[in-house]
Amino acid sequence: MPRTAVVTGASSGIGKATAAALVRRGYRVIGTSRKPEGIGDEARVAGVEYRALDLTDTGSIEAFVAELGEVDVLVNNAGESQAGPLAELPTDAVERLFRLNVLGPVTLTQAVLPGMRERGYGRVVMVGSMIASFPMPYRSSYGATKAALKGFAVAARFEESPFGVWITTIEPGQINTGLRERRTKYLSDGSPHTADFTKFIAKLDEAQGKGITADRVADTIVQAVEADRPRPLYAVGSNAPVMFAVRRLLPRTVLERLIARVHGLSR
Repeated sequence: MPRTAVVTGASSGIGKATAAALVRRGYRVIGTSRKPEGIGDEARVAGVEYRALDLTDTGSIEAFVAELGEVDVLVNNAGESQAGPLAELPTDAVERLFRLNVLGPVTLTQAVLPGMRERGYGRVVMVGSMIASFPMPYRSSYGATKAALKGFAVAARFEESPFGVWITTIEPGQINTGLRERRTKYLSDGSPHTADFTKFIAKLDEAQGKGITADRVADTIVQAVEADRPRPLYAVGSNAPVMFAVRRLLPRTVLERLIARVHGLSR
């Protein structure tokens, strides 16, 4: 029997590309979407079973898990991008972001781990972001969610790997998936951050427009899923090997100034 993989947020971007890549590799793929009935024919991947799941809704998660059955691979991909000065982020928006980007994936992971452990095989992939390793201005909430997701994954590896269950994190850099059009932005009228925020977002959008494809990230996810001993972290895009080498070598204050300069900000 083919292994069963669940890919959250499978209707677009990295999720769609990953679902397609796993189907090609012979997996039975369950792809989630908040409203699968609204996925057009052009967005559907042949061979993917689409099911409803809202990671911000406990009832939706419980209903999804109740009908799930055995899962060999879980790719926690669904999420939201958010930007804005920390001082001006609405509390409810930050809470929703953490429910979607962190608490939902963690709850789903908790649901599938016992079965994986019992069968002696499992792969859980947290789709994070290089922003967790390289925080940027005006992305505090988003970066914090991705850092939290990685924290859960790194710690849980120690707990589950003796049972043949490996948890890993994928950190993509800039990706050209259209996510910039869907990013939620918060900026108060008359904000003292208006000039810098506008400049930063323009630079960010430009970089993402030149970013790697979702297919390249999907290939990295498949590599992690099919490794005998997946690494704790796979970084892809945005000159990841160079960036991580620079982070090891340069003092944090120097790296901070470099990040500010790249985005046209004074420091």
